[in-house]
This record gives sequence, structure tokens and C-alpha cells, in this order.
Amino acid sequence: MTRTRTPMTAVDRAWLRMESQESPMMIGAVLIFDEALDLTRFRQVLEERFLRFRRFRQIVEHRGDKTYWRDDPTFDLDNHLHVVALPGDAGQDALQDLASDLNSTPLSPSRPLWQVHYIENYQGGSALIARIHHCIADGISLVRVLLALTDNKPHRHLHTVPATPRYDESRWERLGRKARELKHSAGAGIEQLRHFGHNVWKKPTYPLELMRTGGEVGLECLKLGLTPSDPPTLLKGDLGGRKQVAWANLPLKDVKTTARALKGTVNDVLMTAATGAIHQYLTDQQETPPDCGIRVAVPFNLRPLQQPIETLGNQFGLVLVPLPVDVDCPRMRFRQVQDHMNRLKRSWQAQVTYSLLDLFGRGPDILERRALRLLSRKASAVLTNVPGPRRPVYLAGARLSTPMFWVPQTGGIGIGMSIFSYADRVLFGIIVDKKLAVDPQRVMDAFETSFYDLAEVAGTPGTYPQVERRAVERRKASSF
Repeated sequence: MTRTRTPMTAVDRAWLRMESQESPMMIGAVLIFDEALDLTRFRQVLEERFLRFRRFRQIVEHRGDKTYWRDDPTFDLDNHLHVVALPGDAGQDALQDLASDLNSTPLSPSRPLWQVHYIENYQGGSALIARIHHCIADGISLVRVLLALTDNKPHRHLHTVPATPRYDESRWERLGRKARELKHSAGAGIEQLRHFGHNVWKKPTYPLELMRTGGEVGLECLKLGLTPSDPPTLLKGDLGGRKQVAWANLPLKDVKTTARALKGTVNDVLMTAATGAIHQYLTDQQETPPDCGIRVAVPFNLRPLQQPIETLGNQFGLVLVPLPVDVDCPRMRFRQVQDHMNRLKRSWQAQVTYSLLDLFGRGPDILERRALRLLSRKASAVLTNVPGPRRPVYLAGARLSTPMFWVPQTGGIGIGMSIFSYADRVLFGIIVDKKLAVDPQRVMDAFETSFYDLAEVAGTPGTYPQVERRAVERRKASSF
């Protein structure tokens, strides 16, 4: 084996094998800019900051029952960066349609698994639509990689990017590398034993606490296995593979004001707004929300946020979060969501699901698919919440005005919802399988209305005149 090929981890392999015609395993992003991007500068940024990660120059190679990352000998940036234009004075609807079409189209396995489309002359500025396969890295890592392409100021000088060195690994170098890996593993094991002995000496009850933790993990596995399937609703059904996307936004300061008034977190407020949106949408479609509520699968980051992204890969678990969509009162809905989130933060569910993904990635493909079908029945959607920069950022000199991201759905789940905070706004996006007949724009409208209803019970309705006006207009329209 040469240095041009490296084994794929079991967890990354699990996400690769989740790909199906109904669910392309891609993380999608739409980035909208106030002005046109300078393509020369943008290409240089990609060369300098994006392609420094070797994964973006590699293709997937299968050899027997093993999977590898192999350097693409014919790699060319032009195969991954495409320039397109929307007709006339196209607006957000046209951009959403293009993003929907691209997110329905799988990436070519014969090339590195990513693509970027540059949209010219979009509403006086420009836009980017990026798609990256989930097997390269998890959503939080990829969002951080994309944001690492940006600067805090608009002005930045170009400079020459050094060529990426490439060479073959000799037999002796390979043996030396294996010896170093073995030494590192042995050293880590000895360090763990030393750490265990120190803890026992310092605290004699440590072994009992360790056993109790093991018992909690085992109980979490049992609870996950015994969790019943989510009830049938409009959100579940057969999938067709064609996707539809939409997005909306709220002022971040208003969300923070509501969170303080309710003595909760921004995340509690946004999860409650999403819950209310589903409640309202089901009600508007003449469907009674299930008495037991529904669950959403929420990615839980296991990589320290302060840790720089030096290597890619998937380091997260999934937690099943109950959403009380059956509750009419926004305040009661908020309290239940807050209680569920606090309990899940203290659980081992994320670590358990990460370990299961590692196990699935090592086993046969048929076992993984059956397990995924079983787990996907326990949730109706995937929902992710990622914090973004607090100040506006610039890419190749152009100010980023609106960033939006979507995560792929696993198994039989056909809806993905994403919450992303950026500068002074919170952006809420949704991706829906077209066969479910769920109107993504109506869900976006319901999200804004749900937030206004929660703000009203928080005692600060006058803070949100624009949201209130839109909500009143929608309620009048829906009454006809």
C-alpha cells in the first residue's frame, strides 16, 4: 500500500453504505452573498484552505470487504466547481428549486465526493450551492470547514499556494509507520491502566462508579432497542428520492429575549418553535397530532468545539428527542421540550449510537440496512442545530449574508430540519422528500408563527412587529 491510499474508518463506512436512491447521503449548503464573488480569488481560497484536507482530493475504493480513501490521480478543481446562472431576475423560489434539484442528485462515485455550484447574478449578488458526502465528515465539522474559508474582513491579498507534495511510501517506511502505531496503541493502553490505578488510589469507590456507568450505558442500549416506532403521520411514508428545500429566518436578539423571559436557552426556544411548526402544520392539514408526540433524531457532537479541525471524519452520535406536538399551549410545550433536552444531555445515548454506527460499519451491509430501518422507525425527522459566527464574515472579499445547511436523512426518514445562527439572525431550513407531499414553505411559515406565539406567552409580543404582522396575515389567509 502507498501513501496515496488509507483505510476508511468503520463509522465513515457506515455513513457511506447508508446511501440509497431515496436518500443521497449529502450535506447540502446554500451561501448567499451581497455581491458577486471574484472567481479567481474563490478558486485560490479553495486551493489554499479547502483542498488542504486530503479527503477532498480522494475517491472511495472498495477492495473485497474493505474500503479505502485513494488519491484521485486525475483530480481537477474544474470537475467540482461549476458556474451556472438563474433566468432573469430570479428570486429565492428559483434558488430553492435549484438547490432542491441538486440535493436530489447523488454525487459521482468516480470522483471525490463533493461539488460546488456558483450562481451568477443572484439578486444583485451571488450564491453558492455546496454538496459534500456525509462519509467525508459530520455536519458540524463540514460547517466549520466551510466557514474556515471565510475572513472577518473583506480585503485579502492573493498569494501563491504551494503544490501538495505526493510520494510513495517504501516498505521500510511502511514498517516504521506500523511500528509507531503499535507503540502508540500500547502506550495509550498503559496510560489508561495508570490512570485507572491512580483513580482507585485516590478514590476507592472508583471501580463501583465505573460499573455504574457501564450499567447506565447498558440500560441506554436497552431503552433504545425497546423504544416503540413513531406513530404514523403526514411526516412519514414511502420515499421517492426527489427533494424540496426551503428556509426562513428570525432576529437572533428576539430569540434571546424570549429565552431570557422563559428562563431557558436559545436552543430550547428554537426546538419549541420547531415543535410548534409541526403542530400547526399537522393541524392545518386536518390531521390530529398524535397524543404521544413524535421524536426527531438530533446529532450530538462528540468532538470538542474548541479543537481545531485537523482531520475530518464523523465524530457524533444521535439522540432521539421527543417533541410534544400534541400540546396546544406554547408555554407548556416549551417546558416539556426543555425537560426532554436536559435529561438527554445527561444520558449516554449519543455515545451508544456512535458505537452502534462503528459496529454497523464493521459488519455486513445487510445487517446495517436492517438496523437502520429499525432505528429510522423510531423518529419522524432529523433536526440539527449548529451555532455559527456572531459577526458577518467574507468569502473571497464578498460579504456572506445568508448561510443555510441541510443534513441527510437516514433509513426511512424523509424530512431534515436545520437551525443555524449567524450574525444577528437564526436561519431555519427544511429538506423534504417530495413523495411525502409535505409543503416545505408552509412549514417555514408555521415556524415563524410558532415562534411569535411563544414570544407572546413570554410577555414580550411588542418586540416582534414584523413577525406578528406576517403571522396575522397567514392566519387570515388560512381561514378562507
